[in-house]
Order: sequence, then C-alpha cells, then structure tokens
Amino acid sequence: MSAIRAAHLTELTNRALRAAGLSGPDAARVADVLVLADLFGIHTHGVSRIPQYLDRALVGGVDVTAEVTVERVAPALARVDGANGLGPLVGSHALEAALDGARATGIGAAFARGSNHFGPVMPYLFQAAAQGFASIIASNATTTIAPWGGREARLGNNPLGWGVPRPGGDPVLLDIAMSVVARAKIRAAAKAGESIPDTWATDRAGVPTTDPHAALDGFLQPAGGHKGYGLALMVDMFAGLLSGAGYLTRVSSWNDNPDRPQDLGHVFILIDATRLLPADALAGRVDDFTGILHDTPPADPARPVQVPGERELANYHRQRRDGVEVAEDDLRLLRELAEG
Repeated sequence: MSAIRAAHLTELTNRALRAAGLSGPDAARVADVLVLADLFGIHTHGVSRIPQYLDRALVGGVDVTAEVTVERVAPALARVDGANGLGPLVGSHALEAALDGARATGIGAAFARGSNHFGPVMPYLFQAAAQGFASIIASNATTTIAPWGGREARLGNNPLGWGVPRPGGDPVLLDIAMSVVARAKIRAAAKAGESIPDTWATDRAGVPTTDPHAALDGFLQPAGGHKGYGLALMVDMFAGLLSGAGYLTRVSSWNDNPDRPQDLGHVFILIDATRLLPADALAGRVDDFTGILHDTPPADPARPVQVPGERELANYHRQRRDGVEVAEDDLRLLRELAEG
C-alpha cells in the first residue's frame, strides 16, 4: 500500500475518468464517491473499481457519455434515469434530487433506474449527513443469494444504509449488505486452503457447506436467515421494482455479461433533520445516545463498544491527515489511465 494525499488521489481519478470520455463535471461526481470510499477504508469499492467500470465501457456495457436525467414527479419525489451511466454518477444525481426535495418539503425521495454498480452506500450517507440530512439509501445488485429455502440465486446482496447527522461532530452511519459475509472472504479462504463456517454459504443444492470451493459454486447465506432474505427482498422492491429498474433475475450480471447494461436501481430517502430538532439539540441527543452505548462495559476490555460507522470515520480522519492508503497496483493502473 502507498499513501497518497486525498486531493492528489481525487485529481488523478478525475484525470483517468476524463481520459476515458467523461465530462469534467461527471468525472468530479464519480471521483468524489470513489475517493470517499477509499478514505473510509472501503478499498474494495473505491478507485480500484475504475478499471472494471471502464473495461465494461469498452465492450458497450456502460455508457461513459450518458446524460442522467431527473424528472420531478411531485415536490418531494423524483425519478432519475441513469441512461446506463456509471453507477456513482447516477447515485450522485439521485442524492442531489432527493436533497432538493428534502430542502423544499422536509423529506425527499429519488428512485433511480438504468444504473450500474454505484460503489458503497457510505459516501452518500456521509455527504447527506454533512448537510444536516438523515438518510435511508439502498441499491439492488446482481443475484448471489437464494430465497430462503431455495437452491437457485434470485436475490442480490443488496446494500442498505442509514445515516443520522451530528452537527459539529461525526454522524452515525450504517452501511450493510444482506449476506453473512462477502464472497471475497470465501475466495480468500479457498485460496488459503481453509474451511469456512457453515453459516456463510450453501453449495449448489442449497445445503450449508464448510467447503469454500463448494460455496463459491453455490449461494451466499442471507444475514439473519429468513429475516435477511426478507430485507434483501424489500430492498429490491424499493430500489428495483418501484424505480422501474431491473429486479431479481432481471438484473444483468456484470461478470457473466459485461457487455450488457445492468439496469440497477437505487432509492434515496432524505430527511431534513433541522426541521425536527435545532442543531444544538440534535447534536446533544446524538452525543447522549452514542455515549450510552460507549459506556457499556465491554465483554472484551480490548474491544470497547462502538457505534456504526465509527471505524470508517476514524479511517477518514486519519487518511485525510496522513494520506489515503491505496494498493500499488491500483495506483499504477490509475496513473496509466490518467495518462491516456
């Protein structure tokens, strides 16, 4: 890993995206989301994704020149057509549309269709919280999870996030996916020749397995069993079905069919927290809330109780100060792309 100043990483990312055909404003939107992901330490969804995004563009799976359009169907409600653009670009427009509705009416929502992988949820939660807005944000995804009791993938590992602002301090941010673990952990176990817990995944027959190779050929287990299945289902109904995007098996896999539009859907629901509480009252209540949790005696003294997003925000502050840690190979590829 190499440390690079956030401003330099953002500028390099902008150059790489502009060299691939994005306009300056579009490149800036995408760079903001992906660099934030790296600042939070979510490197699997940061600038390392750019080569994958652009490889899909080369075979026609993504349109780097797409013009995202926003239709305001009601004062607080917007429909966003991503026109098969890069996911972080579509997500950025959807966040902005939901913010506009929330500023005007107190609560705003945007439903996006025609999108692609939009990175992690946390950058959008953070951007909303920084402006004083609470948020619920979600996306559907390529199918990797079987319905509870089934033996064929029908649901995506659909990410879902909540954010609550804390004026003058760090917000509380939760960004989760619907599986017990990510497939990356199963791939790592397979590479290391290690077994996995039977709660992580099933084989192709839908039977829980400790064999990582069988798991990679099978399906991820939803977190919380049937409850996780239900959450993944409802995220897809909001982000996919209601938005007019693809859903369930109607979503195209970017691994199996990189030349086809994914037609992913996203949902952004924003609440102007200042309409509910004055800034000082909100800050005090969030401080009290998190303080009650932090004061909980830990089961392991070496691991004190934390609130969601605390680790990622600590990464953010540290890397803002000391530089963003990015893998050498990812930086090399980014520089090559930036040079055209």
